[in-house]
Amino acid sequence: MISNNVFNPYPRSRKSVYAKNGIVATSQVAASQAGLDILKKGGNAIDAAVATAACLTVVEPTSNGIGSDAFAIVHFHGKTYGLNSSGPSPKKLTKKALEKLGYQQIPIHGWLPIDVPGTPSGWAALVTKFGKLTLLEDLQPAINYARNGYVVSQILARFWRKAYAAYLKEARLSPSFQRSFKEWQRIFTNHGKTPNPGEIWKSPDHAKTLEEIGSTNAESFYRGKLAQKIVAASISNGGLLRSDDLSNYHSEWVTPLSVQYHGYDVLELPPNGQGIVTLEALGILDNFNFSSRDNFDTTHKQIEAIKLAFSDLFDYVGDPNTMKIDPHDLLAKSYLKNQSEKISDIAQSPNPSEVNKSGTVYLCTADSEGNMVSYIQSNYMGFGSGVVVPNTGIALNNRANNFTFDCTSANFLEGGKRPLNTIIPGFLKKDGEAVGPFGVMGGFMQPQGHLQVLMNAIDFGLDPQGSLDAPRWQWMSGNHIDFEQEWSSSLLAQLQKAGHIITVNPEPNTFGRGQIIWRNPETRTYVGGSESRTDGAIAAW
Repeated sequence: MISNNVFNPYPRSRKSVYAKNGIVATSQVAASQAGLDILKKGGNAIDAAVATAACLTVVEPTSNGIGSDAFAIVHFHGKTYGLNSSGPSPKKLTKKALEKLGYQQIPIHGWLPIDVPGTPSGWAALVTKFGKLTLLEDLQPAINYARNGYVVSQILARFWRKAYAAYLKEARLSPSFQRSFKEWQRIFTNHGKTPNPGEIWKSPDHAKTLEEIGSTNAESFYRGKLAQKIVAASISNGGLLRSDDLSNYHSEWVTPLSVQYHGYDVLELPPNGQGIVTLEALGILDNFNFSSRDNFDTTHKQIEAIKLAFSDLFDYVGDPNTMKIDPHDLLAKSYLKNQSEKISDIAQSPNPSEVNKSGTVYLCTADSEGNMVSYIQSNYMGFGSGVVVPNTGIALNNRANNFTFDCTSANFLEGGKRPLNTIIPGFLKKDGEAVGPFGVMGGFMQPQGHLQVLMNAIDFGLDPQGSLDAPRWQWMSGNHIDFEQEWSSSLLAQLQKAGHIITVNPEPNTFGRGQIIWRNPETRTYVGGSESRTDGAIAAW
């Protein structure tokens, strides 16, 4: 039957969406609609962001879960705030402890790479400080999707199937992971099969947990019944997460960092996130002018600036409580000018590092009062650890895998320490006025995506959808750069001649997935774009 066909080989651009009263942009249509429903119910942009984020733990479990980390930039009544809801490692998680268990590096899956989840605390903090509705009211759309079911979309089904295959391979190699993986299989497969596009999927355990989080303002997750279940599962499966790790955790309000770029103020959150890469790279590029997007000079300088910024990230950035430098030092104008002078016409290899890890959802919201939210949450590497707390639907992160055993690194593994975190929300201002939220998901692609979509808007005049649709590149390691297949062969040849090692990658989802909302201060209306490389859409009012 024609109605069952899901194949479409012809990628098309969406159009930017305009709105007066409110707008929600996410990677899943159901989540965007839920956020809009909350706005119409009387909630503000913050309520809509929390509602949407909770929905995404249900309708896009391939990228995030209740056991995620989260970060947000909130513009509320003319002031801008930052929220860090990333969790630290368990106090018992140390290099010495892992070596005693026979590990020479931090495992990817299972209970050992799990950090304290920060997302539920972040939801509660946002609603308590800014919301018009209660947390339980904001979580109700997600509860309904989990209990009554939602329709699985195309890209979601694809990555679900891909993740399951990877977990099965790991389970065959690791008996300990195989044991803890059984609950994931029960929750996220139907008798060993992942859902196809168009199927209805329900998560009743997930619904009950969201109700518990909502009715207790997330206290149960850290200091109540849910915390007890999490710790019991950790102990019984050889994990290191304990009651005091959860009970001592609270989200942290922080002041965003910023740089000026060609007349605009770009805001990112301070470490332990990697937003400082975007800021440093743009601060370097602020010393140049760019006449055209698709030419050698622009693309080469973008790549070289990103490499310089990533070198500093891996050298200096980790938990801000243990960093040996002040992040502001990397954004000083004199330092950025010196960095810009290192860029020549030849590709230069930075410190070696592999940067291709992902698994994140980004969303942004805005309301009729001018409030806006840039929000991101992630389990890391898709579903994360492959661990689900029994009878809760809580899929847990594997964020501790981002630590290193190198004791000279700012990101050295220690108990009770936050790792370098890949997820970053962004925000743009001009002359002190809010322009709006933006973000690009996808591991270490994120600051590279931030830089490219912002330059598309600021330097090359593209609207939000065009800024997102434009083909992207991604620095991988050394002088290796991946390009989407839409780039011209003549430009790629020029870059190759300059020393860049070029690979054309036909998989669009490796280049990040973004959302943008801009506000027009004259009309007080909004315009937004939603990533065309994946599922998702904008809901507008």
